[in-house]
Amino acid sequence: MKKEKIRIQTSETFLLSAILALSGGFQDAYTYNVRNEVFSNAQTGNIVLMSQHLMMGDWMKGLSYLFPVIAFALGVLMAERIGHHYKEARRIHWRQIVVAIEIVVLFIVGFIPHKYNMIATMLVSFTCSMQVQSFRKMNGYGYASTMCIGNLRSGTESLSIYLRDKNIEALKKTAHYYGIILIFAIGAGIGGICSIHIGLHAIWVSSALLVMVCLLMIKEHK
Repeated sequence: MKKEKIRIQTSETFLLSAILALSGGFQDAYTYNVRNEVFSNAQTGNIVLMSQHLMMGDWMKGLSYLFPVIAFALGVLMAERIGHHYKEARRIHWRQIVVAIEIVVLFIVGFIPHKYNMIATMLVSFTCSMQVQSFRKMNGYGYASTMCIGNLRSGTESLSIYLRDKNIEALKKTAHYYGIILIFAIGAGIGGICSIHIGLHAIWVSSALLVMVCLLMIKEHK
């Protein structure tokens, strides 16, 4: 008896997850290189640097790391509310709304001058958190498209299971997680180079990647 093939939503495919990871890595490199060395995704790093500067008495510098953390939390809140409100919508999927907001916000960020770097970084952090809240599965595996620590833990755990039990499914899971980490790193590398050579407008590359994501989901919806 043949096993019934499980249909995976476009939003959970490896292809779409890879594009999101590429964009996520790009955004982190952009804010670090163009917007005063503050991370848009790595909030753990921001909290560490914030605490360090506050303890040293450098209050202004410390607060510069606090605001992206707040923006990240607000983005999660916004994405959750959108998901709840539009969960039953038929004309458009709620994740398309989230990606559309990301595209518009990141496009606006490309126009924000350096004297407003904090606002720009907060907006990028806001969109990053909306993305990580909305896209949490890849071929049935829980993952994060804008950070690596969880993916590294899950991938290495799966590798250990494969080495112990020779479970092919665990090996496939390992490949998925390590693949996403590699793609995130490639996105960060490209983001760093583009940030150095293009400057403020480099973030539009990330907007273009998210347009691809939106088109893939629209195609599935149709």
